[in-house]
Parts: sequence; structure tokens; C-alpha cells
Amino acid sequence: MDLKMINLKTLILAMFSCYSMLLQAERREFTLDGMWKFRFSHQVENGSAIEVQVPHTWNSQDALAGNPAYKRGIGNYEKSIFADNSWKGKRVFLRFGGVNSVASVFVNGKFVGEHRGGYSAFVFEVTDCLKYGDDNTLLVRVNNSEQLDIMPLVGDFNFYGGIYREVSLMITNDACITPLDFASPGVYLTQSSVSKDEAKVEALVKLSNRGCKKTLRIETKVKDRQHIVVQNNETVTLEADAEGKAILPLIIKKPHLWNGKKDPFMYQVEVTLWDDDKMTDKVVQPLGLRYYHVDPEKGFFLNGEHLTLQGVCRHQDRHEIGNALRMCHHEEDVEIMMEMGVNAIRLAHYQQAEEIYDLMDKNGIVTWAEIPFVGPGGYLDKGFVDSPAFRSNGRNQLMELIRQNYNHPSICFWGIFNELKESGDNPNEYIKELNLLAHKEDHTRPTTAASNQQGDMNFITNLICWNRYDGWYGGMPESLAKFLDSMHQKHPEICIGISEYGAGASVYHQTDSLVRPRPVSSWHPENWQTFYHIENWKIIHERPFVWGSFVWNMFDFGAAHRHEGDRLGVNDKGLVTFDRKVKKDAFYFYKANWNTEKMIHIAGKRCNKAISKERDLIVFSNCKEIELFVNGKSIGKQRPDDYAIVEWKNIPLQKGCNHIVVRSVTKPFLSDSFVVEK
Repeated sequence: MDLKMINLKTLILAMFSCYSMLLQAERREFTLDGMWKFRFSHQVENGSAIEVQVPHTWNSQDALAGNPAYKRGIGNYEKSIFADNSWKGKRVFLRFGGVNSVASVFVNGKFVGEHRGGYSAFVFEVTDCLKYGDDNTLLVRVNNSEQLDIMPLVGDFNFYGGIYREVSLMITNDACITPLDFASPGVYLTQSSVSKDEAKVEALVKLSNRGCKKTLRIETKVKDRQHIVVQNNETVTLEADAEGKAILPLIIKKPHLWNGKKDPFMYQVEVTLWDDDKMTDKVVQPLGLRYYHVDPEKGFFLNGEHLTLQGVCRHQDRHEIGNALRMCHHEEDVEIMMEMGVNAIRLAHYQQAEEIYDLMDKNGIVTWAEIPFVGPGGYLDKGFVDSPAFRSNGRNQLMELIRQNYNHPSICFWGIFNELKESGDNPNEYIKELNLLAHKEDHTRPTTAASNQQGDMNFITNLICWNRYDGWYGGMPESLAKFLDSMHQKHPEICIGISEYGAGASVYHQTDSLVRPRPVSSWHPENWQTFYHIENWKIIHERPFVWGSFVWNMFDFGAAHRHEGDRLGVNDKGLVTFDRKVKKDAFYFYKANWNTEKMIHIAGKRCNKAISKERDLIVFSNCKEIELFVNGKSIGKQRPDDYAIVEWKNIPLQKGCNHIVVRSVTKPFLSDSFVVEK
């Protein structure tokens, strides 16, 4: 054999060997999603378990059928894990993305730990629990029953039970960037000052050692898409079986800013741990550099420029799936939001999946993240119990929210509460405690809250918003204008926003007359929702002191206790149906106003039966000029008003089928049409 060929093979083998050693040196992660055995706690007979696919919820049928007595109890999930002999001498961790709401974890029948809270990730170390070179049994007992020491106590949404987010196994060396700091990445990137000229960032790296005393090197590199922009090294000595940390300052000249939807650019920060010349651990985190503030008169500013926040709220469930969402579901939700022109979101009323925060970062959507400190709204019971256990749980969930999501540039606000009451156990002192804790954990972001009443609680957080339903639960939209103007006049120093506004609508309920329905009735005509959003958005948009507004809701969602609209167990205030298949007319009103992509949409197309000889027509379009044709005959041209609306009154209809077409006059040539039968 040719000597050159032998040397080449030797070189390839050597390179592969080094690469393999490097892989063995770094942390490894394995998914534990897939098939698990499941049974309820009352099913104690042998063979009663069934196979389910994790992520999973056991309430995808009963809760979504509108049964308010849906199963709330204990479900057992079991899976066999083979622990390879190569794991000996390493550290092994279990990570759960979300289990609702109490998770008790056992390995080989031995209790490992308990997590109380249904919306945050958690990690347990199981190094000493495993039998290496053998199969191991993992049991997770999940309890979604009502608990008076766990947020939330109440809520206008379903409390789905199950392991409904991803599960993974992580293997590291003795000394590692810790995954045990409230299940965070162990790396915190604090933007101490940012401008267009310079960004100063502090990288706090938390370490954990489960071995002898070590002196290690931490390398931190900030990378753009091609190059290392800046880097810093630090040597740290870890005592045996101890925790440690290091702070590495980073300065970036002329930074490329994360600028919302205009330019959601992010650097990547690569933090590596070295023992001499051997890499022993690595964590990569996003870094989106931005600066922003909220002005009580002029609203929200991002990187020195005013930005009107065109926001929506989002729940994390779906028709027939419940809350056991996959990545494809999160991606579809974001695609629909981007089509409408959304640039801000309130992720209500709890910490949502890591994937959705990643998508907010990548798409430049300004984000409000919050804990599930939720009051009853218009229902009975309370969201606050003044007990040490409840207080402790709320603090823990707030720390989990902040530490797990600290590095997401899209997150600009930490939400503290939603619709609490001051009667009985008054939550105000506890809200103050949570507000201080949020600032202690993260001094760079303001706090906010969603209120539905007057009181001292509205003056605790940095910003405040109200949930308003003027024209749905009472009054008419103009009462929103009176409220905002009065509040701004009385308190010009506070930053005021609208955290929720919305109205129910069924795409199956159509009428050509505009009459406000009863919210609790089974009749939710779509045209009232359309009218409601047109009038409310006008009021909000014409008041620049409203720092942000968030439509309730982007999508219909499950609420088993509701008995209204076209079916039981669904809150139909979404702009899109629960299954994401139908976009309601109000969706297209916002699309015409929020998205610059040219479009035409005829509102009321689903109302395709006419009694009278004439019909009014509303069209949403951001085209320069549009023309209406009825049965091939031009009725005239019009320019949309400031809110992308064109209205034709008293359009004549003939007996039988009438073909209605609306076309743009100039390029791009767009059209929309439908047939109405008289």
C-alpha cells in the first residue's frame, strides 16, 4: 500500500479519535420523549398501564369537551432507561421542561425530588441513583389537583395534567457549568450598558464541582455569524464538592443591535470550561443587544426610536391536543402572528415553553413574560392565600421564570400578577415583595402587571396595564377612551397600558345587523367582534401614552367551565379558531393595519344570505385604491381610510346569486370575492 495513503488513514483515524475524545469530554444530552407507560393512581391492577407519547396530557378530551369536572388527580408515568457503563465517573441529570403541577420523581423506586409548579423547567441530579450497565426505572407521579400552596390557585383556563413538555437526560463531567441553578443554563448575560457605539456585557458563569479541588479556565467568546467579536478568559479554583462562579466582562464596539422585527440580530455567546487543554463543558446562549424605555407620555422606545407595540396574548393549548404542544405547533402560531403583523406578545398567564421564547427572539417580537399569580377575574374564589407556603412557591416560580429566561433579548417586561383582588387576604405587601425580588434578580428589565380594578396594587410595578372589555362585558368601546383619558389625567406620571381587550366570536354565527350579544349566551356573532376591535384599536392607537396593548386573545383556547358561544369549554375571544384553521374577520382588520404587505379582505363573507334588496359592505385593505364589482358591474372606487377600512352602503342585490368582487386598482393587483344569495 502506498505510504502516503497509510499516513492519510493514520491522520484521519487520529483526527476522529481526538474528535471522539472531545465529544466525550463535553456534556451530552439525550431526549427521553416518546413512549412512556401511563396509568392513573387509582388504577392499581397489574397491566392497567397504557402507552402514551410524551409530551402528553390526560385532559385533552375531558377538559376540551367542556367538562368542568375534568380529571384532576395523580397520573403515573414510567419509562426504562439504560445507563451505559461509559457514564460511570460522570454526572447525570434529568431535566423536565414542564409538568403540571406537582412532579414527584423516583429512580429505581427511590424518591429523587419533588417540583411544585406547572409551568417552569426543573432539574434533578440522579448520578447516585442509577445502576450502570443496566436498565433503570424512571417513575414520575404527576398531580394536577387543586393546591392552596401553588400558583395559580384559579384561572380562566384549563389546568391540564401531565408531562406536557420535553424530558431529557444530561451527562457532564464532575465540574460543569451548573444546570442546578433553578434549571437555568448557568450563564447570565447582563447588558450593563448598551448604545449604538458600545455595549458592555457581564457574563456570570455559575459552576458546580462534584470531585476533588480543581483549577479550571473559563473561555467566553462572543460570535457573530462568522467571526469572534470579543472574548475573555478567567481562571477559577473550585473547592472539592463545592459551587463556584466567575464574572467575565465583555465590551463590544459598534454593536449590531437586536432591533425587533426590523432586524432581530443576535450574537452567540459560547462559554467553555477547560481543564488544562481539555474542554470539559460548553454552553451556548443568545445575546441580543438592545436598549429600551417606556415614557408615560410617548410610550415604548426601542434603541432610541418609538415603537407602537401591536400586541396579542397567547395561551399554550390547542384543539384536541391540550397543552402537549410540539415545536411545529409553536412555529405555526408564530407564523400566523407574523402574518397579522404582531410585534409584541404577552405570554399569559404563566411561563411558557422555551421554544416559544426562542421564536420570539428570532422573529423580533417584544415579549412580556409572567408568573401565574392569577386572580379569579369575574369568577369566585381568590388568587392569593396569605400563607408562608404560597408565598414561598410564588417567589420560587418568579426566580425560575427569570433565571431560565434571563438571556432572551425579546423579553422586555416581567409580569407580576393578573386580576387580583384586595378584599380578604390583601396581596399588596406580597406584590411589593415579588416586585423587589424581580429587580434583585434582574435590574435591567421593568416589571408590569395586569389589573382589572382600582386600588393601591396599580402603583407597585414599574408599568401597569388594565384588562378592559368595553363593549363586551358592559358599556360600549367609547368607555375605554374615557377610562384611559381619566387615568392619564389623574396619574400622568405612570406608564399605562392595555393588557387585555377582546370579544367572543363564532365563525358559525353570522348576521347582517349589528347588535351587541350577551357574553354568556350561546350567540356570539362574528360581526360584533369585528366592530369591537375596530373601535377599540382606534381608541388605543390615538393615545400615544398607551405604552402597549395586547389583544385577548390571538387564538381561541380551552376553559372547561365556559358554556357560551358555539360550543362548551372554549373561550372564543381568539382572532383565530382553536384549531388554527380559520382566521376571523378581526384578524384581517389588524393585518391591514399592522402588516405592510398589501392585502384585501371582505369582512362578513360568511354571512352569505341576504333578506333585503341592499347590503352594506366593509373591506379591509392597505392598498392605495380599490374597486367594487357586483355581478360584473363596477360600483365605484374608494381609498381606504386611516384604519385601512373601505365601506360601501346600500349595495343593490338581485334575486338569486350575487357575485361580489373587490380589486385593487394599482399594482400589486389583488382581489377578494364571495357569493351572497338573496
